[in-house]
Amino acid sequence: MSEQAQVTDSGPRPIVSFLKLDPKPHLVAVRCRCGAVYPDVKRVACSKCGATAPFEVVPLSNRGTVHVFSVVHQSFPGIKTPYITAIIDLPEGATVRANLVDFSPEEAERDPHKVFGIPVEMVTSVVAKDREGHDVVGFAYRPAKN
Repeated sequence: MSEQAQVTDSGPRPIVSFLKLDPKPHLVAVRCRCGAVYPDVKRVACSKCGATAPFEVVPLSNRGTVHVFSVVHQSFPGIKTPYITAIIDLPEGATVRANLVDFSPEEAERDPHKVFGIPVEMVTSVVAKDREGHDVVGFAYRPAKN
């Protein structure tokens, strides 16, 4: 879709360029010929081998594993704290930073071993409105149901 079509489109907007909303919300990444995967569709060079674009665009799994996390107690005004932010390892070899929802920050601090390594699944929600009044959609992860 051209940038002009995106500007005149009245639908929701993804918060980052690697979040695709259609046909079903999912993340995409670029893969280098060496196999490195980056959830950054605007990448111009591979940090592993130094190769330059073009890279192959690949869909990423909606499931992953918590690699590391932190409970945030102070944030910008208007952001409710505490919340959990995490680095999620995806099966394709990429990692993404996202918030962990549906998990108690207090429980995570009390027993961090309940969070490290748990399987998670991606969820999306409207997080804001843009200047034109369109919904802005973000993504987070929650503990996987199965």
